[in-house]
Amino acid sequence: MQAIDDAGYTTATPIQAAAVPLAIAGRDVMGAAQTGTGKTAAFALPILHRLMPFATTSASPARHPVRALILTPTRELADQVYESVALYSRHVPLRAAVVFGGVDIRPQRDALRRGCEILIATPGRLLDHVEQKNVNLGQVGILVLDEADRMLDMGFLPDLDRIVRLLPPGRQGLLFSATFSNEIRKLGRSFLHNPVEVEVAARNATAENVSQVAYPLSGDDKRHAIVHLVKSRGLNQVIVFSNTKLGASRLARLLERDGVKAESIHGNKSQIERMKALDAFKAGDLEVLVATDVAARGLDVAGVPCVINYDLPYNAEDYVHRIGRTGRAGASGEAIAFYAPDEERYLLDIEKLIKLQIPRGQLELPRASRRRPVGSHRGGTHGWSKQAEAPIDDFFTKPYEPSTPHTSAKPAQTRASVAPARRSVGVLLGGAHKPS
Repeated sequence: MQAIDDAGYTTATPIQAAAVPLAIAGRDVMGAAQTGTGKTAAFALPILHRLMPFATTSASPARHPVRALILTPTRELADQVYESVALYSRHVPLRAAVVFGGVDIRPQRDALRRGCEILIATPGRLLDHVEQKNVNLGQVGILVLDEADRMLDMGFLPDLDRIVRLLPPGRQGLLFSATFSNEIRKLGRSFLHNPVEVEVAARNATAENVSQVAYPLSGDDKRHAIVHLVKSRGLNQVIVFSNTKLGASRLARLLERDGVKAESIHGNKSQIERMKALDAFKAGDLEVLVATDVAARGLDVAGVPCVINYDLPYNAEDYVHRIGRTGRAGASGEAIAFYAPDEERYLLDIEKLIKLQIPRGQLELPRASRRRPVGSHRGGTHGWSKQAEAPIDDFFTKPYEPSTPHTSAKPAQTRASVAPARRSVGVLLGGAHKPS
């Protein structure tokens, strides 16, 4: 209770009010609520309450076996849950540890061997520790599947089956997610015993405090729109979602070139690089964090004003998770989506899922204030656009004029200046130079 006061919590959210009493009573629970409404506390606080009889200050690892296992689909979410558990347990002698892939396994091994009552883990790395005999799951009394739908999407079901077979029978099971699908209900019936369903909002609903708008944009206009929105509104800590790892890296580099402080985060980056980018973003050192869906879950940064879907997700449910990164803990937020003509079908799928029509808008983009290649989105491949050097405000008063097509012909003096170099190469190769 002291930790709750220290965290500034005064009123339970609907999912907490509904799920916490059931979890404390030992019931299995399937909980669904909009992202950002406190699901982590809804299972972490009951776990701590139920484990208090086992709390001890003993230094012996044998007195600190794993009693609660929390499984998450991504490294970022695992780390986020660990931070929350550490916050809530700061005044009680219960230990917590987190293990995930992409980092050195040895510090995790040492932490497990020191003992911990609460273990947060991604499935793959947990099985690595099991195979190396770094952890024993024989005394786990509580199993939590966090963002279980994402686990299914990422193909973790075989790993989940292996892990569950290592756990003792009669354990309590808790499953929490922002979305409920038929597959999730089937998973819940497989891993939980007679679970109570707690659904405090309409299935796959988006938060009412997040305003949504979609703009028809394609090509480089999407990137120019990000630059315009960030600079004109003075935004900071904006999350931009891209569907591909390569696209996320490229967009971050181009935004940096356009004067926006940006970094990318995706699965091809090492965990150290990802954590460094997240730390910079949380500290407010970045204007834009470009991310794949690896950051759609578990990224909890207070005060994110805006989420931009540079690419609409192929899976409509991912849209719910993406825009849940803003408007958290009751704050207001804005979700902006860009869509090209061939992407409109994804927007229609999203509207069908959330049962809401997303307003369409028109965004007039200022002309880029720096030089850029003519062919970046106008069909050419070389040269520079003089139009791109015009002041930003000119866009609103002057019509668009295509730049002069580039030709491969070179001035005569350029060809003449190359001739001596050709002769030199001919001499080096041992052959006589014959003018063409």
